[in-house]
Amino acid sequence: MPTAKNGDTVAIDFVVKTDAGQVVGNTEESGPQVVTLGKNEIFPQIEAALDGMEVGSVQQVKIDSENAFGARNEQLVIDVPRENLPPEPAPQPGMQLSAQGQDGQPIQLVITEVGEQSVKADGNHPLAGEDLTFGVTLVEIKEAA
Repeated sequence: MPTAKNGDTVAIDFVVKTDAGQVVGNTEESGPQVVTLGKNEIFPQIEAALDGMEVGSVQQVKIDSENAFGARNEQLVIDVPRENLPPEPAPQPGMQLSAQGQDGQPIQLVITEVGEQSVKADGNHPLAGEDLTFGVTLVEIKEAA
């Protein structure tokens, strides 16, 4: 049976879980994802696991937080004066804001707390600081290199 190798375009199903067992992503609703191995379209650890896999094979791939979405950076949790926010819609936890970082690059913030004078907003990726486990199934080798 053929196996996946660098340069192949493959279809994969996956389930992503945190160390606590919480599912934080999967292909259940969207269907298999198509990636080309060697093009850095997915985490390198998953590419490495897929290399040599046969269609129908399943692998568990653990990726530590440093190699996934990085460690949490508490400097990315900031207080934003409410006067700097638009009046509508009223800020709510979970609401996203766009801002400009000190380096001039745009950053996305998520409001975590709303106070009378300011809101607390977090610029970390939601999975920052989380070790992740991917359950990866090779569904199909669509195009061999």
